[in-house]
Amino acid sequence: MNICVFLSAADLHERYTRPAQEFGTLLGKGGHTLVWGGSDTGLMKVVADGVQEAGGRLVGVSVDFLAAKARAGADEMVIAKDLAERKRLLLEKADAVVIMVGGTGTLDEATEILELKKHGHTDKPVVLLNTAGFYDGLREQFRRMEDEGFLPRPLAELVFFAEEPAGALAYLEESRGIQ
Repeated sequence: MNICVFLSAADLHERYTRPAQEFGTLLGKGGHTLVWGGSDTGLMKVVADGVQEAGGRLVGVSVDFLAAKARAGADEMVIAKDLAERKRLLLEKADAVVIMVGGTGTLDEATEILELKKHGHTDKPVVLLNTAGFYDGLREQFRRMEDEGFLPRPLAELVFFAEEPAGALAYLEESRGIQ
C-alpha cells in the first residue's frame, strides 16, 4: 500500500519522534511505501528513516522552494512547482492517508483530504494519529461540527482517530483488506 503521511519537518521532542520512528518502521516492515513531503529534516526525516531502515520504499513530493531539503536517498522524488500541486501529487500517489503531528501546512493538507472525502471525491482511508493527545482539541472541534450539522457525513466515515502507530496501520490494512 502507498501510504501518504502528512507531518512536520520540524525537529521536535521525543514524545513526537518516537511514534514517528515506530510508524515508519511498521510501515517498512509491512512492505508498504511511504509517500511524503520529501524533506530530509525533522519528523519527515524520522519517519522516512524508519521506513527505509525496515526495507520500505520512499516516494517524496517536495516543492520548488524546499527542494534543497529534499531527501537524496528516496526511491522516487518529484519536485512540484507549488504547494497546491504538491498536495495533488501526494494524494494521487497514495492509497491511504495518515495525518501526524504538524503545523499549519499539515493542517492544510489534513483539511483538504477531509473536504475531498466529505464530498465523495475520494474514498481513501484517512487516519489522524493523535500522538500525545496533540489533536484532542481538533477532534473536539470536528465533533462539534458533526453535532451542529456542518458535516454532511458522519465523522467516523471521514477520519479514524488512532492513539498509537500500530492502531493507525492496523486500521489502514484492515480497510484495504490486507491481513
